[in-house]
Amino acid sequence: MGLISSLCIFVLVAHFATPVVCHKRSHQAALFVFGDSIFDPGNNNYINTIASFQANYLPYGESFFKYPTGRTSNGRLIPDFIAEYANLPLIPPYFQIGKKHFIHGVNFASASSGCLAETARGFVIDLQTQLKYFKNVAKLLKKKVGRRKSKQILSNAIYIFSTANNDIFASLSANSTFPYSDREYQHMIMGNLTSVWKGIYKEGGRKFVMLNLGPLGCLPSVRALNLQIGVTNGSCMEKATNKAKMFNSALPKMIKKLEKQLPGFKYTIFNFFKVFADSIHNPTKYGFKISKTACCGTGPFRGILSCGGKRQVKEYELCNNVKDYLFFDSSHPSEQAYQKYSELLWNGTPDVVAPYNLKSFFELST
Repeated sequence: MGLISSLCIFVLVAHFATPVVCHKRSHQAALFVFGDSIFDPGNNNYINTIASFQANYLPYGESFFKYPTGRTSNGRLIPDFIAEYANLPLIPPYFQIGKKHFIHGVNFASASSGCLAETARGFVIDLQTQLKYFKNVAKLLKKKVGRRKSKQILSNAIYIFSTANNDIFASLSANSTFPYSDREYQHMIMGNLTSVWKGIYKEGGRKFVMLNLGPLGCLPSVRALNLQIGVTNGSCMEKATNKAKMFNSALPKMIKKLEKQLPGFKYTIFNFFKVFADSIHNPTKYGFKISKTACCGTGPFRGILSCGGKRQVKEYELCNNVKDYLFFDSSHPSEQAYQKYSELLWNGTPDVVAPYNLKSFFELST
Protein backbone atom coordinates (compact mmCIF):
# COMPACT_ATOMS: atom_id res chain seq x y z
CA MET A 1 0.00 0.00 0.00
CA GLY A 2 1.50 3.41 -0.84
CA LEU A 3 1.88 6.27 1.55
CA ILE A 4 -1.34 7.18 3.26
CA SER A 5 -2.35 10.64 2.25
CA SER A 6 -5.12 12.55 3.91
CA LEU A 7 -7.31 15.30 2.67
CA CYS A 8 -9.23 17.61 4.97
CA ILE A 9 -12.04 19.73 3.67
CA PHE A 10 -14.38 22.23 5.22
CA VAL A 11 -17.98 21.32 4.53
CA LEU A 12 -20.15 24.40 4.25
CA VAL A 13 -23.75 23.92 5.22
CA ALA A 14 -26.21 26.78 4.69
CA HIS A 15 -24.56 29.79 6.37
CA PHE A 16 -22.12 28.16 8.75
CA ALA A 17 -19.17 25.78 8.63
CA THR A 18 -19.41 22.39 10.32
CA PRO A 19 -16.28 20.77 11.80
CA VAL A 20 -13.49 19.67 9.48
CA VAL A 21 -13.99 16.34 7.70
CA CYS A 22 -10.82 14.33 7.03
CA HIS A 23 -10.67 11.82 4.18
CA LYS A 24 -7.83 9.29 4.20
CA ARG A 25 -6.91 7.08 1.32
CA SER A 26 -4.20 4.56 0.75
CA HIS A 27 -3.60 4.88 -2.99
CA GLN A 28 -4.66 7.09 -5.82
CA ALA A 29 -7.07 5.53 -8.31
CA ALA A 30 -8.06 7.48 -11.44
CA LEU A 31 -11.62 8.70 -12.06
CA PHE A 32 -13.27 8.39 -15.48
CA VAL A 33 -16.60 10.19 -15.81
CA PHE A 34 -19.44 9.52 -18.31
CA GLY A 35 -22.93 10.87 -18.80
CA ASP A 36 -24.98 14.03 -19.04
CA SER A 37 -25.25 17.55 -17.59
CA ILE A 38 -25.12 16.30 -14.00
CA PHE A 39 -21.44 15.54 -14.76
CA ASP A 40 -20.46 17.63 -17.85
CA PRO A 41 -17.54 19.97 -16.93
CA GLY A 42 -17.65 21.79 -20.28
CA ASN A 43 -17.30 19.23 -23.09
CA ASN A 44 -20.25 20.84 -24.88
CA ASN A 45 -18.21 24.08 -25.15
CA TYR A 46 -16.11 22.32 -27.79
CA ILE A 47 -18.75 20.77 -30.04
CA ASN A 48 -20.98 22.21 -32.72
CA THR A 49 -24.18 22.61 -30.73
CA ILE A 50 -26.64 25.30 -29.62
CA ALA A 51 -26.85 27.46 -26.48
CA SER A 52 -29.75 25.33 -25.13
CA PHE A 53 -27.24 22.51 -24.60
CA GLN A 54 -24.47 24.69 -23.15
CA ALA A 55 -23.75 26.65 -19.96
CA ASN A 56 -20.63 28.59 -21.01
CA TYR A 57 -22.06 31.97 -19.99
CA LEU A 58 -22.79 33.72 -16.69
CA PRO A 59 -24.33 33.30 -14.17
CA TYR A 60 -23.26 29.64 -14.54
CA GLY A 61 -20.06 29.02 -12.56
CA GLU A 62 -20.10 32.32 -10.70
CA SER A 63 -20.21 31.02 -7.10
CA PHE A 64 -17.02 28.96 -7.25
CA PHE A 65 -15.04 29.40 -10.47
CA LYS A 66 -16.09 33.06 -10.86
CA TYR A 67 -16.49 32.44 -14.60
CA PRO A 68 -18.58 30.01 -16.69
CA THR A 69 -16.83 26.67 -17.27
CA GLY A 70 -19.68 24.92 -19.08
CA ARG A 71 -20.97 23.22 -15.91
CA THR A 72 -24.75 23.61 -15.60
CA SER A 73 -24.63 24.89 -12.04
CA ASN A 74 -23.36 27.88 -10.09
CA GLY A 75 -20.18 25.98 -9.20
CA ARG A 76 -18.82 22.47 -8.86
CA LEU A 77 -20.54 19.20 -9.78
CA ILE A 78 -20.41 15.74 -8.16
CA PRO A 79 -17.23 14.57 -9.99
CA ASP A 80 -15.40 17.72 -8.82
CA PHE A 81 -16.20 16.97 -5.17
CA ILE A 82 -15.39 13.27 -5.52
CA ALA A 83 -12.01 14.15 -7.07
CA GLU A 84 -11.34 16.46 -4.13
CA TYR A 85 -12.28 13.82 -1.53
CA ALA A 86 -10.10 11.25 -3.34
CA ASN A 87 -7.16 13.66 -3.34
CA LEU A 88 -7.18 13.93 -7.15
CA PRO A 89 -6.89 17.13 -9.20
CA LEU A 90 -10.03 18.37 -11.01
CA ILE A 91 -10.75 15.80 -13.73
CA PRO A 92 -10.37 17.53 -17.13
CA PRO A 93 -12.99 17.51 -19.91
CA TYR A 94 -11.99 15.18 -22.75
CA PHE A 95 -11.45 18.14 -25.09
CA GLN A 96 -8.84 19.64 -22.76
CA ILE A 97 -6.57 16.64 -22.34
CA GLY A 98 -4.04 18.13 -24.78
CA LYS A 99 -3.34 20.81 -22.18
CA LYS A 100 -3.87 18.81 -18.98
CA HIS A 101 -2.54 15.59 -17.45
CA PHE A 102 -4.97 12.73 -17.89
CA ILE A 103 -3.40 9.94 -15.83
CA HIS A 104 -5.78 10.85 -12.97
CA GLY A 105 -8.79 10.42 -15.24
CA VAL A 106 -10.87 12.17 -17.89
CA ASN A 107 -14.46 13.45 -17.96
CA PHE A 108 -16.38 12.54 -21.16
CA ALA A 109 -19.86 13.70 -20.04
CA SER A 110 -22.00 15.80 -22.37
CA ALA A 111 -25.02 17.88 -21.27
CA SER A 112 -28.36 16.73 -22.76
CA SER A 113 -26.89 13.41 -23.93
CA GLY A 114 -28.45 10.04 -23.24
CA CYS A 115 -27.68 6.35 -23.57
CA LEU A 116 -29.30 6.41 -27.01
CA ALA A 117 -27.72 8.05 -30.06
CA GLU A 118 -31.22 9.34 -31.02
CA THR A 119 -31.42 11.55 -27.91
CA ALA A 120 -30.54 15.12 -29.04
CA ARG A 121 -28.73 13.54 -32.00
CA GLY A 122 -26.23 15.88 -33.66
CA PHE A 123 -26.09 18.28 -30.68
CA VAL A 124 -24.41 16.17 -28.00
CA ILE A 125 -21.85 13.42 -27.40
CA ASP A 126 -23.93 10.28 -26.90
CA LEU A 127 -22.77 7.46 -24.63
CA GLN A 128 -21.36 5.25 -27.41
CA THR A 129 -19.27 8.20 -28.65
CA GLN A 130 -18.08 8.82 -25.08
CA LEU A 131 -16.92 5.19 -25.09
CA LYS A 132 -15.06 5.81 -28.36
CA TYR A 133 -13.29 8.80 -26.79
CA PHE A 134 -12.40 6.69 -23.75
CA LYS A 135 -10.78 4.12 -26.08
CA ASN A 136 -8.69 6.98 -27.55
CA VAL A 137 -7.57 7.89 -24.03
CA ALA A 138 -6.69 4.25 -23.24
CA LYS A 139 -4.41 4.26 -26.34
CA LEU A 140 -2.81 7.57 -25.33
CA LEU A 141 -2.27 6.26 -21.83
CA LYS A 142 -0.48 3.18 -23.16
CA LYS A 143 1.83 5.42 -25.23
CA LYS A 144 2.47 7.74 -22.30
CA VAL A 145 3.16 5.29 -19.43
CA GLY A 146 3.58 1.91 -21.14
CA ARG A 147 1.37 -1.16 -21.37
CA ARG A 148 1.86 -2.50 -17.83
CA LYS A 149 1.32 0.81 -16.02
CA SER A 150 -1.68 1.77 -18.18
CA LYS A 151 -3.30 -1.63 -17.48
CA GLN A 152 -2.85 -1.00 -13.75
CA ILE A 153 -4.32 2.54 -13.98
CA LEU A 154 -7.36 1.34 -15.97
CA SER A 155 -8.10 -1.62 -13.71
CA ASN A 156 -7.83 0.39 -10.46
CA ALA A 157 -9.82 3.33 -11.85
CA ILE A 158 -13.40 4.21 -10.96
CA TYR A 159 -15.88 4.61 -13.87
CA ILE A 160 -18.81 6.77 -12.80
CA PHE A 161 -22.03 7.28 -14.78
CA SER A 162 -25.04 9.61 -14.73
CA THR A 163 -27.10 8.87 -17.81
CA ALA A 164 -30.59 8.01 -19.18
CA ASN A 165 -32.23 11.18 -17.75
CA ASN A 166 -32.46 12.73 -21.21
CA ASP A 167 -33.66 9.52 -22.85
CA ILE A 168 -36.63 9.65 -20.44
CA PHE A 169 -37.24 13.35 -21.21
CA ALA A 170 -37.14 12.57 -24.96
CA SER A 171 -39.87 9.95 -24.51
CA LEU A 172 -42.02 12.45 -22.56
CA SER A 173 -41.73 15.27 -25.07
CA ALA A 174 -42.42 12.99 -28.05
CA ASN A 175 -46.03 12.51 -26.77
CA SER A 176 -48.31 10.59 -29.15
CA THR A 177 -45.69 10.16 -31.89
CA PHE A 178 -43.45 7.98 -29.70
CA PRO A 179 -43.11 4.55 -31.38
CA TYR A 180 -42.03 2.39 -28.39
CA SER A 181 -43.77 1.03 -25.32
CA ASP A 182 -42.15 1.93 -21.96
CA ARG A 183 -40.77 -1.58 -21.66
CA GLU A 184 -39.28 -1.64 -25.18
CA TYR A 185 -37.71 1.76 -24.69
CA GLN A 186 -36.21 0.81 -21.35
CA HIS A 187 -34.81 -2.35 -22.95
CA MET A 188 -33.09 -0.19 -25.60
CA ILE A 189 -31.60 2.14 -22.97
CA MET A 190 -30.34 -0.77 -20.85
CA GLY A 191 -28.93 -2.49 -23.95
CA ASN A 192 -26.83 0.56 -24.81
CA LEU A 193 -25.66 1.06 -21.24
CA THR A 194 -24.66 -2.62 -21.03
CA SER A 195 -22.70 -2.44 -24.26
CA VAL A 196 -20.79 0.67 -23.08
CA TRP A 197 -19.91 -0.97 -19.75
CA LYS A 198 -18.73 -4.09 -21.61
CA GLY A 199 -16.62 -1.86 -23.88
CA ILE A 200 -14.92 -0.28 -20.84
CA TYR A 201 -14.45 -3.71 -19.25
CA LYS A 202 -12.74 -4.91 -22.44
CA GLU A 203 -10.26 -2.00 -22.12
CA GLY A 204 -9.48 -3.08 -18.54
CA GLY A 205 -12.10 -1.23 -16.46
CA ARG A 206 -13.39 -3.14 -13.43
CA LYS A 207 -15.02 -0.70 -10.97
CA PHE A 208 -18.30 0.89 -12.08
CA VAL A 209 -20.50 3.42 -10.27
CA MET A 210 -24.00 4.33 -11.41
CA LEU A 211 -26.31 7.07 -10.17
CA ASN A 212 -29.87 5.91 -10.53
CA LEU A 213 -32.38 8.47 -11.86
CA GLY A 214 -33.78 11.21 -9.65
CA PRO A 215 -37.49 12.09 -9.26
CA LEU A 216 -37.63 13.68 -12.74
CA GLY A 217 -41.22 14.86 -12.33
CA CYS A 218 -40.19 17.20 -9.50
CA LEU A 219 -37.71 19.37 -11.43
CA PRO A 220 -38.90 23.00 -11.68
CA SER A 221 -39.00 22.64 -15.50
CA VAL A 222 -41.30 19.60 -15.26
CA ARG A 223 -43.52 21.19 -12.58
CA ALA A 224 -43.91 24.15 -14.98
CA LEU A 225 -44.78 21.75 -17.80
CA ASN A 226 -47.35 20.06 -15.56
CA LEU A 227 -48.91 23.48 -14.95
CA GLN A 228 -49.06 24.07 -18.71
CA ILE A 229 -51.06 20.88 -19.22
CA GLY A 230 -53.58 21.90 -16.57
CA VAL A 231 -52.32 20.49 -13.25
CA THR A 232 -52.74 23.68 -11.24
CA ASN A 233 -51.57 22.64 -7.75
CA GLY A 234 -47.85 22.86 -8.61
CA SER A 235 -47.27 19.17 -7.98
CA CYS A 236 -44.63 16.89 -9.49
CA MET A 237 -45.45 15.13 -12.79
CA GLU A 238 -46.10 11.55 -11.75
CA LYS A 239 -45.68 10.16 -15.26
CA ALA A 240 -42.06 11.41 -15.43
CA THR A 241 -41.17 10.18 -11.94
CA ASN A 242 -42.75 6.78 -12.65
CA LYS A 243 -40.59 6.34 -15.76
CA ALA A 244 -37.52 7.08 -13.60
CA LYS A 245 -38.70 4.55 -11.00
CA MET A 246 -39.18 1.92 -13.70
CA PHE A 247 -35.59 2.47 -14.91
CA ASN A 248 -34.31 2.35 -11.32
CA SER A 249 -35.95 -0.99 -10.60
CA ALA A 250 -34.48 -2.55 -13.79
CA LEU A 251 -30.97 -1.18 -13.19
CA PRO A 252 -29.75 -3.57 -10.41
CA LYS A 253 -31.01 -6.58 -12.42
CA MET A 254 -29.03 -5.47 -15.47
CA ILE A 255 -25.90 -4.91 -13.37
CA LYS A 256 -26.25 -8.28 -11.58
CA LYS A 257 -26.34 -9.97 -15.01
CA LEU A 258 -23.08 -8.24 -15.95
CA GLU A 259 -21.53 -9.30 -12.67
CA LYS A 260 -22.25 -12.95 -13.57
CA GLN A 261 -20.81 -12.54 -17.09
CA LEU A 262 -17.65 -10.55 -16.36
CA PRO A 263 -14.97 -11.93 -13.99
CA GLY A 264 -13.63 -9.28 -11.57
CA PHE A 265 -16.46 -6.84 -12.38
CA LYS A 266 -17.35 -4.68 -9.34
CA TYR A 267 -20.08 -2.08 -9.04
CA THR A 268 -21.90 0.25 -6.73
CA ILE A 269 -25.22 2.10 -7.14
CA PHE A 270 -25.90 5.52 -5.63
CA ASN A 271 -29.58 5.89 -4.75
CA PHE A 272 -29.78 9.38 -6.23
CA PHE A 273 -33.57 9.08 -6.33
CA LYS A 274 -33.78 8.68 -2.56
CA VAL A 275 -31.47 11.56 -1.59
CA PHE A 276 -32.72 13.94 -4.31
CA ALA A 277 -36.38 13.28 -3.42
CA ASP A 278 -35.59 13.66 0.28
CA SER A 279 -33.89 17.02 -0.33
CA ILE A 280 -36.88 18.23 -2.39
CA HIS A 281 -39.45 17.19 0.24
CA ASN A 282 -37.32 18.07 3.31
CA PRO A 283 -35.10 20.95 2.16
CA THR A 284 -34.25 22.27 5.63
CA LYS A 285 -32.65 18.93 6.53
CA TYR A 286 -30.10 19.68 3.76
CA GLY A 287 -29.69 23.37 4.62
CA PHE A 288 -32.10 24.81 1.97
CA LYS A 289 -35.18 27.00 2.22
CA ILE A 290 -36.59 26.64 -1.31
CA SER A 291 -36.86 23.38 -3.24
CA LYS A 292 -39.70 23.84 -5.75
CA THR A 293 -38.48 27.02 -7.47
CA ALA A 294 -35.09 27.45 -9.16
CA CYS A 295 -32.67 30.28 -8.37
CA CYS A 296 -32.25 31.17 -12.05
CA GLY A 297 -34.85 31.11 -14.84
CA THR A 298 -38.26 32.56 -15.56
CA GLY A 299 -41.97 31.69 -15.43
CA PRO A 300 -43.69 29.49 -12.84
CA PHE A 301 -41.11 27.88 -10.49
CA ARG A 302 -38.51 29.65 -12.70
CA GLY A 303 -39.07 26.49 -14.68
CA ILE A 304 -38.34 27.94 -18.13
CA LEU A 305 -34.70 27.20 -18.99
CA SER A 306 -33.66 30.79 -19.72
CA CYS A 307 -30.86 31.22 -17.15
CA GLY A 308 -28.17 33.45 -18.66
CA GLY A 309 -30.43 34.78 -21.44
CA LYS A 310 -28.67 32.93 -24.29
CA ARG A 311 -31.31 30.29 -25.01
CA GLN A 312 -34.66 30.66 -26.81
CA VAL A 313 -36.25 32.68 -24.00
CA LYS A 314 -34.04 35.66 -23.14
CA GLU A 315 -35.68 36.98 -19.95
CA TYR A 316 -34.50 35.47 -16.70
CA GLU A 317 -34.50 36.25 -12.99
CA LEU A 318 -31.64 35.42 -10.63
CA CYS A 319 -32.23 34.90 -6.91
CA ASN A 320 -30.42 37.00 -4.31
CA ASN A 321 -29.07 34.14 -2.22
CA VAL A 322 -28.28 30.94 -4.12
CA LYS A 323 -27.50 29.14 -0.83
CA ASP A 324 -31.24 29.12 -0.04
CA TYR A 325 -32.06 27.16 -3.22
CA LEU A 326 -31.83 23.45 -3.95
CA PHE A 327 -32.05 24.10 -7.72
CA PHE A 328 -29.76 26.52 -9.51
CA ASP A 329 -31.57 26.51 -12.86
CA SER A 330 -34.82 24.92 -13.98
CA SER A 331 -33.35 21.41 -14.27
CA HIS A 332 -30.11 21.30 -12.26
CA PRO A 333 -29.19 21.38 -8.58
CA SER A 334 -26.99 24.08 -7.08
CA GLU A 335 -23.36 23.54 -6.08
CA GLN A 336 -24.47 23.31 -2.43
CA ALA A 337 -26.89 20.48 -3.29
CA TYR A 338 -24.23 18.66 -5.32
CA GLN A 339 -21.88 18.92 -2.34
CA LYS A 340 -24.46 17.30 -0.07
CA TYR A 341 -25.07 14.48 -2.56
CA SER A 342 -21.31 13.98 -3.05
CA GLU A 343 -20.75 13.59 0.70
CA LEU A 344 -23.40 10.85 0.78
CA LEU A 345 -21.92 9.15 -2.30
CA TRP A 346 -18.43 9.31 -0.76
CA ASN A 347 -19.17 8.33 2.80
CA GLY A 348 -22.81 7.24 2.87
CA THR A 349 -24.48 4.22 4.46
CA PRO A 350 -25.80 1.21 2.48
CA ASP A 351 -29.34 2.64 2.29
CA VAL A 352 -28.03 5.33 -0.11
CA VAL A 353 -24.93 3.77 -1.72
CA ALA A 354 -24.34 0.04 -2.00
CA PRO A 355 -22.61 -2.36 -1.96
CA TYR A 356 -19.73 0.15 -1.46
CA ASN A 357 -19.56 3.85 -0.73
CA LEU A 358 -17.02 5.62 -2.94
CA LYS A 359 -14.45 6.01 -0.17
CA SER A 360 -14.23 2.23 0.24
CA PHE A 361 -14.62 1.64 -3.52
CA PHE A 362 -11.57 3.81 -4.27
CA GLU A 363 -9.55 1.76 -1.79
CA LEU A 364 -10.75 -1.59 -3.14
CA SER A 365 -8.02 -3.48 -5.00
CA THR A 366 -8.85 -5.21 -8.27
